[in-house]
Amino acid sequence: MSFLTAEWRKLAIANYVIDKDLLIPYLPVGTELDLWNDTCYVSLIGFLFKNTKLLGFSIPFHANFEEVNLRFYVKYNDNGIWKRGVVFIKEIVPKFALSVVANTIYNENYEAMPMSHSLTEVDEGREVIYKWRYKNQWQGFAVKAHRALSEILPGSEAEFITEHYWGYARYSDLKTNEYEVKHPKWAQYNVTSFEINVDFELVYGTSFAFLNEQQPSSVMLAEGSEVSVEKKRTII
Repeated sequence: MSFLTAEWRKLAIANYVIDKDLLIPYLPVGTELDLWNDTCYVSLIGFLFKNTKLLGFSIPFHANFEEVNLRFYVKYNDNGIWKRGVVFIKEIVPKFALSVVANTIYNENYEAMPMSHSLTEVDEGREVIYKWRYKNQWQGFAVKAHRALSEILPGSEAEFITEHYWGYARYSDLKTNEYEVKHPKWAQYNVTSFEINVDFELVYGTSFAFLNEQQPSSVMLAEGSEVSVEKKRTII
């Protein structure tokens, strides 16, 4: 049985080009940075969890909620087979219990904060807004896009960003936790505009302060799908 099942919906994704050397301290042992066209990315992602179940059971008041995370992309050579995955700098959720479970079981970097979202559809467009409050300062990520879905093209940057099906988290200096995330290939809405009001230094630390002055190289809005997060194993 999967550890977690849910729907991930309306994924707003802002991709930033980053010096890969800045991410080396965050690499779990055994993994390598995964690049697209020799470019290293971090992504700011806001999305909705819906119909969430742990080990097949719904948890009262914890089925539907927002998440915002900052992540980067890695790969792991598992006996000659390359697995493409992600590592999270921080994952923000609105429920303290969610952060405790994820941090305890998967050794992830979850933190609970007040959060909100809005979804609006007008004429041929849609708007998605995610907000979270840290140290009494509200942060926000808003995306406007067309209402119609479009295919994510093979070999595109968007495919690279969305087609990572493993999660890796540092367990210790000698061990890494690995878990699989299963979902079908996603479709996207073509983005028309966006607004990012985030103090990256405040929320994510001084290593990411430069993002305050940097525009993302691309912004996406993926519809998402049903997902399952499988039980972890420890590698290395």
